[in-house]
This record gives sequence, structure tokens and C-alpha cells, in this order.
Amino acid sequence: MAQELRNQSGDTAGLSNEELQDLVAATDTGARNPIGWAALVIAGGALCWSLFQLYIASPLPFRLSTLTGLPLVLNDTQIRSIHLAFGLFLAFLAYPAFSRSPRDRIPLLDWALAIAAAFCALYIFIYYRDLARRPGLPITQDLVVAGAGMLLLLEATRRALGPPLAIVAIIFMAYVFFGSSPLVPDILRWGGASFARAMDQMWLSTGGVFGVAIGVSASFVFLFVLFGSMLDKAGAGNFFIKLAFALLGHLRGGPAKASVLSSLMTGMISGSSIANVVTTGTFTIPLMRRVGYSAEKAGAVEVASSVNGQIMPPVMGAAAFLMVEYVGIPYSQVVQHAVLPAIITYISLLYIVHLEAAKKDMPVLVRRATGPMFMSLVRSLIVFLSFVLVMIGVYWLIKLIRMMVPGLSTEILIFLLLGAYVASLWFAAKVPELELDDPAAPLVELPNAGDVLKTGLHFLLPLFLLVWMLLVEHRSPGLSAFYAVLLLIIIMLTQKPLKALFRKVQTPEIKAAAAEGWSDLIEGMILGARNMIGIACATAAAGIVVGTVTLTGVGQVMAEFVELLSGGNIFLILIFTAVISLILGMGLPTTANYIVVSSLMAPVIVDLGAANGYLIPLIAAHLFVFYFGLMADVTPPVGLASFAASAISRADPIRTGVQAFFYEMRTALLPFIFVFNQELLLMDVTVAGAIFVFLKSTLAMLLFAAATQGFFMARSRMWESALLLLVTVMLLQPGFFLNRVQSPYDQVAPTELLEVVADQPENAEIRLNIQGPSFENPEVTLERTMAFDLGPVGEPGEARFERATGMTALIEGDAVVLEEPIDLNSLAGRMLESMDFYGDQPVRITAVEVTADRMPAEIFYIPALLLLGLVAFSQRRRGGTLAGNPKAA
Repeated sequence: MAQELRNQSGDTAGLSNEELQDLVAATDTGARNPIGWAALVIAGGALCWSLFQLYIASPLPFRLSTLTGLPLVLNDTQIRSIHLAFGLFLAFLAYPAFSRSPRDRIPLLDWALAIAAAFCALYIFIYYRDLARRPGLPITQDLVVAGAGMLLLLEATRRALGPPLAIVAIIFMAYVFFGSSPLVPDILRWGGASFARAMDQMWLSTGGVFGVAIGVSASFVFLFVLFGSMLDKAGAGNFFIKLAFALLGHLRGGPAKASVLSSLMTGMISGSSIANVVTTGTFTIPLMRRVGYSAEKAGAVEVASSVNGQIMPPVMGAAAFLMVEYVGIPYSQVVQHAVLPAIITYISLLYIVHLEAAKKDMPVLVRRATGPMFMSLVRSLIVFLSFVLVMIGVYWLIKLIRMMVPGLSTEILIFLLLGAYVASLWFAAKVPELELDDPAAPLVELPNAGDVLKTGLHFLLPLFLLVWMLLVEHRSPGLSAFYAVLLLIIIMLTQKPLKALFRKVQTPEIKAAAAEGWSDLIEGMILGARNMIGIACATAAAGIVVGTVTLTGVGQVMAEFVELLSGGNIFLILIFTAVISLILGMGLPTTANYIVVSSLMAPVIVDLGAANGYLIPLIAAHLFVFYFGLMADVTPPVGLASFAASAISRADPIRTGVQAFFYEMRTALLPFIFVFNQELLLMDVTVAGAIFVFLKSTLAMLLFAAATQGFFMARSRMWESALLLLVTVMLLQPGFFLNRVQSPYDQVAPTELLEVVADQPENAEIRLNIQGPSFENPEVTLERTMAFDLGPVGEPGEARFERATGMTALIEGDAVVLEEPIDLNSLAGRMLESMDFYGDQPVRITAVEVTADRMPAEIFYIPALLLLGLVAFSQRRRGGTLAGNPKAA
């Protein structure tokens, strides 16, 4: 796939529409489109896959099973088996083996491979009871099918996603078999596994390929990808792009700002940064070049905005649902923790493209006369406040209906939702349809935002329903997506005939519109399934990595490796983890990217952080590695999103990637901030506190963007950029400077440990320095400094300590002796496993530290604002303004 993107990059004219469609096919839906009955098989298989996923997500299996008495409800393992069977079958049919393989027909070998792969995936469904009767004791038939299935999965992954993920999976499988080889470094060496043990782990159980990752793909991800594909097919993609241009196109650098906004709206429901680049970049990149952006910068803006779409809830490139499983928190909490950094990174990207436009004094596009600017602002404010009031009114109306008529509330709400849909179509029928723009045609006038909004109000209803069910009703992601898709099916079938009816056209035209709706629905469902082929293969192949980590314990080895390199310094730990996540993420789609980096590196951050005195929440660690895994889509030499954008702009892909990484520096900074400052993840903050965190973090990121761009109110001098960077750090991490002035911890005598623990407030942090003899060499004394969250109050000191740490502390004279951790898989169990708790010398607590009572860190905001005022004053004297004056030196 990467090679095809590279082949598209060059110095000739821009791509034609046909070439762009080929590019999308090569990266997402499969590059092969045969004719005749073979095309019907692919389309029929994709359609059946979509229908199957809708069936298992709906309440229908339970109702049919109750009515008929038949076992129509499938368990998770059976669903995963069928899901992967569809994915592998379509992968061999839709993706050719090599770039020179035929695209207009399917070779006989590919048919054979497709059928064999589907059978291997269905094996645990067909022989489910037999495998359950002999767990861990596979017979020869099991091993043959499992071995063949592994090879076919790797080949399907190579075809659909390119070599990187397949190579990663092969390396991990080689480690499973040859981990005891003398060629393996001592720190990575393990005992190795037999073929039977490995196949049982990887294929015949839920510990590998059919594990959590493919389960999330089958239960949640498919429906959200289907939702996005159908929404785009219904016309929402074009609506979002037009709306973005209508709202922002008139500003300086308007096409770039519209690119950011449109990529945000499409990326929120997209599972692919590459598809996002091609979808929006086809229109935005030529317009950016037309107003003055270079080819590299136009492509880089599109890459940055599209990749950032993968960190924006509700979908987050499907990683949000994987985080629910891996972190073990509700979906609403994942959204809560992820939303603020995502919003801030988009605001700062808008500011970056504004600075680029200001530096070159780019022209603005013309829009229809809307009166004085003041009146435009007033109208915008009225519209925004009206929207907020409507949302509040809807919320309380639904609550009121639920309270007054609980028995009929569902029927009443469905009636109101359908009424809102019909009303929105009535408004849409009063304005012309949105036409697909030709990016090569001159843009004479920007569309009117009000008219554009009227044409697509009904597209917001499925999004509203999805968000409502997820975040207000707290329904499961699968069921929420099912009902959103169900509403979208109704919209696709009825929007065109209803609008034709409202426009009072002839009956034949209404019938033609209805037929077109059916065609759009079928094509949308087929497109959704074809978009899922790569994701199904990716999550299955990434399951090999997860299975290897579970089987070999290589995750603990990675922690030791990173600790060895970093010397226990938390900043170096994060830097090395970021680099490893970036390397592991190269060439991988978002889902596989997250699975691989989180399985290996997220526990490393949590364990090493705690082992060095820092409490890092698990969700913060997962978001940290996820952000840096996604950066691989930007950075050369792989940077698939950069290659896709350069294929459209005909710019140099390496320069495009470097420029995009330069724009993405603010996204790379955010993870380092929220690891230490969890307020940015909206942890333990009030509403007022959340607003304050948002405002000061946004200001800090805007100043960071200004510093890295060398432009604030005017072109910055070096000392001004340095001061802006200093102000950024002071706003985001004032505690760093406070720690230089006052120690963050007070030391207490170890013998007072239990009394101190009992007196600490809720969720207080305690740091322990622990020393003990080495298990391997009792003459060597090991030392660990570990941090623990004491949690709720109300318990005696001994009980609270045991619950928080998993250890028992005994006061013996002047010493505090530890007994072996009860849970060896707990943090203390993992970090202290190399200490000998039964030797002649005991394992002791030698130092205890508790959080100190000191002045507020926010006091450093005062010098930060003074320094900012100094820079503003300096640039104001040179003629700079907040709008930017490119002539100011």
C-alpha cells in the first residue's frame, strides 16, 4: 500500500478523479474491482457481512430465540470467528497479491485462498464444542488448521495493509518459537514455546487472534465504520466540507482553516486517517495552493488535521472502544478524558494555519455580502446561543417525557425524532441541492452558511442520537451505533423521495428518487464492509502481538529495557516510550497501531512511573502511546497519510511529512503534559475547574504554536520565541517551577507509617523507598522508590495500607518489614518480584514521603503573564497586531 502511495507522488499535474478513486481503493476498500459474477460475489459477501453485524448488534437474536426456541444467540467467540471469516474471505478477493496482479478478475488461486482462510477462521465456530472439551490439548487436525490460518492471516494482512504489520506479527511469532536462541539478547531471552502451545494460544483460544481486539472489531468497530460510510454515502461528507468553507472560507487562510474544520467533522466518525486525507484533501488542497500555500504546506495541513481526527471522540479511529476493554473504564469516561486535548490540538492547528497565512499576507476569498462585521458576529452569537438553548430544551423535554409517561416514552421520542427529521427535510427542500465541487474550477464565491446548514440538518440527527445514547443514556457502543445506523437507513431510503415530494415534482421523479435511495443504501453497506476488511485483518494480526505478550511476558522485559536505557529518569522513560511507540506504529492502521503500542508500552509507563515515584493513571498511559503511535502516519520514512496528501498536491512526500510533523509538534507536546497534569484529562475537576483548565491550556498551546512558527503579533526574534516557550511551560506545568522552590514531599519516620496512612486525606499519594536482598544474589541489595494512591478514607492505617499497596507492613522495633505482596500481578508484585522476601535479610521500608502542604503552583501564572506582556509590548512597538502584520520585523 505504501508503495502505491509513493508511486502516486511526483512532480506532474494533480490527480484526476479516477486516480483519486484508485488511491482510496488501494488504501481502504481494496484495489480490485472485477466485473461479472465475481463482482457480485464480492458485493454480496460485503452486504451479507453488514447485515450479519446489524443482526448480532440488534435485539433481534434474543427475540427470535425466545419465539422459536432455537439457539440463535451467538456467543462472543462464535461472533469473532464469523467476523474474521468474512474479513479474510473478502481480503483475498478484493486485494490483489502484487501490484502487477490482475485487477479486473480474480485468479483461481485467490479463490482457493479465500475459501481456505474463511474455513480456518470458522473452525472454532464449527468445532466449538469439541475444542471446549479439550482445552489446551489440540489434536493434529486442530494444529494443521491453526497453522494454515496463521499463514493465511499474515498474507491477507500483507495484501490489505502492506508489509509493516505482517512483518511485526512475524517477528513476534519468531520470538515465541525462538526466544531461547543464543541469538536473542539475554534481556529478551525466554524459554520458547512448542508449536502446539503457540497455536493453542494464538488460534484455538481467545488469547491471541480471537482475543479482545477482534472482539471489539466485531462488536463495536464495524458498526461505527458502517455508520461513517453510510453517512458519507448519504451526502454528509460533502455537507461537512461545504459547511466548513461557508463558515471559515472568508478568513485569511480560509481554505486551510476549512480543511481543519472539515477534517475534524469527517475524522470524528472515520477509522482511517488516509481515507480522511483523500476525502477532504481532494477539495481543500488545491484551494489552499490557490490562495498561496506551497504544495508541501497544503498537504501538511491536510495531514495534520486528518491525523488529529483519529484522537477526536466519539470514535477516535475505533481506539476508543479498544480503550474501554483494555483500560476497563466506561466509554463515557474515555470520551471525557480524551476530548479536551483533542479540542485544544484542533484550535492550535487553526491558529498555526492562520499564522502561515498572516506571514505571507494571503488574500481572502469572497463571500456573499452579510452586512457589517459587528452584525455578523451578533448573528453568529445568536445562532450559537440558540443552539445551546435548543440542546438544553431537548434534554429536559426528554427527561420530562420519561418522568410523565414512562410506559410510552420510547414511542413518543421516536415520533418526535421522526417529526424533527421530516421538518429538517422540509427546510432542505427549500434550497438547492449541494453539488459536488470540482477542485480545479475557480471558486468565485463562497456558499452561504445558512443555506448550507439547511440542506444537511437531517444529517445531524443520527449523530445526535449516537452521542445521546452513548453519553446520556450510557448504552453500550454497539447498541448505540445500531440505533444510529437504523435511523441512517431510514434517512437514506426516504430523504430523496421526501424532498422530491416537498418540491412537488412529478410522480415518476419521486419513484426515481426512491430507487436512488435504495441504491445509495446498498452501496453504503457494501462500502462499509469493504472499509472493514483492513481493520478486521489488522485487529486479528495485532492479536498475535497481544498473544505473544501474554505468553512470553515480554511486556515486563520492555519495562526493564526502557528502565535500563533511561536510568529511572521519568522524562527519559517517556521519551524512549514515545520513540518506541512511533517506530512500532509505522505503517499500521489506527486500530492495529493502538493495540500493538498499548500492549507493549502502556504498562511500561505505569509501572516505571510508579517505580520511580510518579502515579500515572492507566488511561493517561494509553492515550500517551496512542498519540505517538499515530504520529507514525505523519513522519517519514513511512508516513502513509503524508504520502496520500503528496499524491494529491504533487509535492515531495518526505518534505510534506517533515512539514506535517512540524505542525504536529503541539500534538506531541500534549501527552507529556497530561501524563503529569491529569486535569487536562478532566480527572477530579469541577465544571469551573474544567473551564479554567481549557482556557489556560488553549492559551498555552497557542503560544507554543506561535513560538514554533516564529510569529506572534509580528515575526518573532529568537529571544521572543524562547520567552513564549517558557510561558507555555509555566502555564501548562507550574508545578515544575514550584518543585524548584519547595519540595513536593515531606519525609516522615518509617515507624510512623501506619499512623500517617490513617491520617492522610482521600486519594492522597504516598511514596515508599523499599530495600531488600536480590533473589538471585542475596549479597546484592536492591532498591525501589514506589508511589501509591491511598484511595478513600475511613479505614485503620494497616487496612488502608494493605488495600492501597497489596502488601502487609510489620513494625519491628526501628524497622518496617514488608511481607511478600499478596497479588503477584499487582504493581508491588511486579516491581518487587526480584527481591527475596524469605532470605536472611528482610525487605524493609527505609523512607516514607507524603504530599507536602505548600503554596499554590498557580502563583507562577503571574510571571508567565508578565513575560507574555513583555513579548506583546515588544512586537506591538514594531507594528504587530493580534491579527498578524507580515511586514513587521
